[in-house]
Amino acid sequence: MHSVVAWIVRVGCVLGLVVTGIGFGGAVSAGPPDSPVCAWRFISNSTVLNVAFPDANSTYWVMPYALGPGDSIELSGTYAAARYFSLNTYGTDLDTVDTLRDDQIVPDPGSANPFVDASAAALPVEQKRWHATLVNGPGDHSRNRLQAVASGQGSPIGFVIVRVYVPDDPASLSGGVPLPDVKLSIAGAEVPTQPCAQPFDPSVYTGPVADVAKDAFDRVIAGAASGAFPGNTPEATFNNPASTSGLFPNGDNKYIGTRLSHQPGRLVVVRGKAPTFPDTRAGQSPTDPEQVRYWSMCQNDLRSPYPVVACAADFQTALDGSGYYTYVLGAPEDLPPDLDPTVTVIPWGSTDVDKVLFLRNMIPSPAFYPDSIQASQDSGSDPATSMGEYYPDTAYCGTETFRTGGAAACLGS
Repeated sequence: MHSVVAWIVRVGCVLGLVVTGIGFGGAVSAGPPDSPVCAWRFISNSTVLNVAFPDANSTYWVMPYALGPGDSIELSGTYAAARYFSLNTYGTDLDTVDTLRDDQIVPDPGSANPFVDASAAALPVEQKRWHATLVNGPGDHSRNRLQAVASGQGSPIGFVIVRVYVPDDPASLSGGVPLPDVKLSIAGAEVPTQPCAQPFDPSVYTGPVADVAKDAFDRVIAGAASGAFPGNTPEATFNNPASTSGLFPNGDNKYIGTRLSHQPGRLVVVRGKAPTFPDTRAGQSPTDPEQVRYWSMCQNDLRSPYPVVACAADFQTALDGSGYYTYVLGAPEDLPPDLDPTVTVIPWGSTDVDKVLFLRNMIPSPAFYPDSIQASQDSGSDPATSMGEYYPDTAYCGTETFRTGGAAACLGS
């Protein structure tokens, strides 16, 4: 029992460090305090802890931990009703250790996986169950085991994130199911935990200590993001980021991006071929054979902590008769009236802050892979060449030029 108490103290310290680093200072509590080892302490999306380039159509639940040799954490949950969900572990450098996504998670005996078998979506929840284990050592995905601590890190601390993209019910961020139950196995003793009743929300933290903590966190995120888009990166030209390390990257996503700056009377126009995708909000199954599982275009402030301003996901993007999208970004006063219905507007947000615009590709099919962002990054090739018609042509354009000539007048084609 002594070892369990010691572990709780150790995790309590981890939580305290994380709350100090991410949490903006002293706590404000509206109810009884949670246990120091309650699960899923942190939630991050476009409204809470909006940091490190999130996607506005996803939510992330984060649980820090400290695992000694032989320790483990068992997660037990229900497959989410969503486009995608995954389990991801990270080290203290905020870089990926391991990833286990929905269609890789082996179901419990008597259950089935709706991300592998579409008919399983109609099963009752008790027949859509899974278990996974985080271990301090190499993982084995065939047994739903993930490596929890980075090799050679020298620290027992790590983080696990549950990601859910595009839940079938927009009102249920977790995809219509509870967050996974958690059972800690520490030195042979088992410690069950429950999700925190009060996930951490930085908006309720104020004061000078909060300001110091926020500044410290901003510096950490800024250091990681500076490697993604160095200062000499050209504007209005999509390129592979130099790095996404240190930004809790998702192993199933790859990105290309471009810096943008605002000038009065100027728009950003982006046009490209849209990959096909399973529109789960329209009743399709995530198992349907499409070119990618998910794609989106997201605009973020190019200033720490790099929040998302707005996204247009695949199902939110208008297409023309040839399957091409046209995005227009600009301040409200710069947007022309009566835009063509095949044009999708992405709001600019504050004009005082430069932006970075990201295109995401998630899990390309084998047939689409040569045209995907993944292929460009795996080979180190220029995405403008390797992606073909799926590359987003981009240009600054005057409002009047776009109003009279459309995307063709701006892009020269």
